[in-house]
Amino acid sequence: MSGTLRVMCSEYMHWAKTRSRARFNLATSGVANVSIDELSVTIRDLEITRDGGYGYEPLQQALATRYGVDVDSIVAATGTSLANHLAMASLVKPGDEVLIESPTYEPLLALASYLGAEVKRFERRFEDGFRVMPGDIEKNISSRTRLIVITNLHNPTGVLTDEGTLKQVGEIAKSVNARVLVDEVYLEALFEKRGRTAFHLGTEFIVTSSLTKVFGLSGVRCGWIIAEPKLADNIWRLNDLFGAMAAHPAERLSVIALQQLDKFIVRAQSLLERNRRLVSEFLDSRSDLETVRPQFGTILFPRLKEGTADKLCDLLREKYETSVVPGRFFEMPAHFRLGLGGDSLILSEGLQRLGSALDDLAGG
Repeated sequence: MSGTLRVMCSEYMHWAKTRSRARFNLATSGVANVSIDELSVTIRDLEITRDGGYGYEPLQQALATRYGVDVDSIVAATGTSLANHLAMASLVKPGDEVLIESPTYEPLLALASYLGAEVKRFERRFEDGFRVMPGDIEKNISSRTRLIVITNLHNPTGVLTDEGTLKQVGEIAKSVNARVLVDEVYLEALFEKRGRTAFHLGTEFIVTSSLTKVFGLSGVRCGWIIAEPKLADNIWRLNDLFGAMAAHPAERLSVIALQQLDKFIVRAQSLLERNRRLVSEFLDSRSDLETVRPQFGTILFPRLKEGTADKLCDLLREKYETSVVPGRFFEMPAHFRLGLGGDSLILSEGLQRLGSALDDLAGG
């Protein structure tokens, strides 16, 4: 058999699975996971199998109710990663142009390339507070653009894109008959200030999210897509090639988690408020870092005033048993991504170690 096998993968996900773990892990981007005891579930609440069909009706209904959409617009998926894959694969064919923010979550770039898309970028600049600037999208869009991809809250910076800006992006997309994919997995971190999902802004919007990042419920792998019903039906049919049927215990656990979500919101909000104060105090003490500091979210993206972050990240891991995410995975090597959602004692000690590593580099 001749020819070359093309292997597509995510370098970031490989690093996250093999290199991010440390005694003081500040690389994790979500809220610390809850235990099974906190979920208040018994074995009698679970079943192993269910009848076939597209979606588990109680889960479909719970998600539709929470986001104020028709149940026919919900497609359940195994986490946001598969949701993004299904959404993008349903809209993009080889050779199509996809316009993706920069910096962005690296697996989104890897996915677009895997699907054979021609990837173009629009900038979210530090000097603009990493805001989405619709004019930059308009300058980079073309008649060949089929999809615009945005994360909101932004990964890696945590910056919010407001509804007015998203409406402008939607109008730009409509002008060339494109769609807008908005990954909203971090948006729940606005808590009581959370507005409506971008799906409500028009049928050109497709939204993905999950219970993973903000609620500490990554283990249930509950993700979803919100799309207009005809597109949602196409996505369900596409998923026949990937997932066929979801693991039913996970579907049941997801429904139970959604029923108990209020207590996980209280837990996450309290943890993030405490941890944001710790990180703000740390950043106030450092003249060698500059950071856009969003009001919400579980991540920050500090920048070293001098040099790149790779040496810092290596020193942190090897000498101080601490991990952060190198900015090279977001195409910004002077930055590193810092997670706010972990245990407060771990975060506090990890920040002290981060400061020591920065001091070592300054004195080196």
